[in-house]
Amino acid sequence: MVEDRITDGKRIGQLLASEVTGLERGALGTLSVVDADPDVAPTAEGAFAFGIEADGTRLGEVHVTPETARLTLSESVAVDVGREDVTVEKSGSDTVVVAHSGAAVKALVDVLADRLG
Repeated sequence: MVEDRITDGKRIGQLLASEVTGLERGALGTLSVVDADPDVAPTAEGAFAFGIEADGTRLGEVHVTPETARLTLSESVAVDVGREDVTVEKSGSDTVVVAHSGAAVKALVDVLADRLG
């Protein structure tokens, strides 16, 4: 069996943006992608790809590295995704949820859904 796994950070970021813009149910329907840079070039530090807002309020930003998409939430929140392809880091008062594969995008959407509560 061939296993296709998306591990390109820019592509993972694009998948997340697509998921966010395609959401139309409940509170998730209020999410939008803002300030997107379609020509973003991933960097080791993480290049800004786009912001995510809900009803005009910034929830976080997505930065891309060559291998990951990093969702930075502007507050410290408890995140438990229970996946090997998602890691959670703390950076000052921010929470960074890192997707290491395209399949991990769904977990990042779940994190956003939890934020909207």
